[in-house]
Amino acid sequence: MKSFRLPLAAALLPLALLAATACAPASGADAGGNTDGKGDLVLNVGDQKGGAEAVLRAAGELDDLPYRVKWSTFSSGPPLLEAINAGAVDIGGVGNTPPVFAAGAGSKITVVAATHGDSAGETILVPKDSTLRSPRDLKGKKIAVAQGSSAHYQLIGSLEKAGLKPKDVRVTLLQPADALAAFNSGKVDAWAVWDPYTSQVLQTGSGRVLTDGRGVVNGLGFQVAAPAALADPAKEKAVGDYVERLRRAQDWVFDHPEEWAKVWSKETGLPYEVALAAVKRSGGTRIPVALDDAAIASEQRIADTFAGLGLIPRPFRFADFVDDRFDKDLPPSTTPARSYGKKDD
Repeated sequence: MKSFRLPLAAALLPLALLAATACAPASGADAGGNTDGKGDLVLNVGDQKGGAEAVLRAAGELDDLPYRVKWSTFSSGPPLLEAINAGAVDIGGVGNTPPVFAAGAGSKITVVAATHGDSAGETILVPKDSTLRSPRDLKGKKIAVAQGSSAHYQLIGSLEKAGLKPKDVRVTLLQPADALAAFNSGKVDAWAVWDPYTSQVLQTGSGRVLTDGRGVVNGLGFQVAAPAALADPAKEKAVGDYVERLRRAQDWVFDHPEEWAKVWSKETGLPYEVALAAVKRSGGTRIPVALDDAAIASEQRIADTFAGLGLIPRPFRFADFVDDRFDKDLPPSTTPARSYGKKDD
């Protein structure tokens, strides 16, 4: 896996899947016409389409901001963290693996908040008529995955659990737009991916789950800040306020899954049924948790795994990139995720 390179995108992502893969940073103007802020302080926030801005607005958490927010939209976690490292973004949300790649590259980032969710949306999908029945059947097969994504680690972990090594399969590094096309055309045997892609494939009946991330990945998601923003007293206060608003918005999502699914569907073009399935499978299950020793140790295992495979430049201490100043009285990171009951695949 050491010699893999990311391929150039060969196809545009369908509108229905823009939830997790909007393009490159947005313009400098406040996205969504946000004029709710007061004062001169501007908090630069990295987002993904249908992400933080949409949920905060739906939950009413943008109504009384004491600062202005400048939103920038990114395709995924890695480029968002590149912007944080460059000082163009003050804070943004990512999954459990992008901070490992960024920290391993020596980026200037600080993890400041965490959530824990159900990992049922992290899956390895196969076509509905595939003869593959267990992860062990993946030996020698071609699998699509986005490099540095949470699915990347989930794939490695699932292979290890099945007694396989990365060299036992043919990994094809594809961003979701290309991976979806490859999956639908039969050019790959399996696809390691996350929600809402999982729900999209299951709702359309084009594929099924070979295995999911439960018991393999930690289910953590993070808010990551720029060290320079934390060193500025005014911005530090704004970061803390923003994190608290996100936590309240997450509570609102769990209590209003149908309402949020309608908003998310409108924001992203996802069919309502797909959006609701993704909310109940994974998105709505997230609970704010502490950046405690267990969370750090879990991320360290991810870092050590990628360092051992030569996929990040160096080994490092994940704890050196964590700041728990905004934790307050949050529950442990191992607190079970919320649940809407049985999930139908």
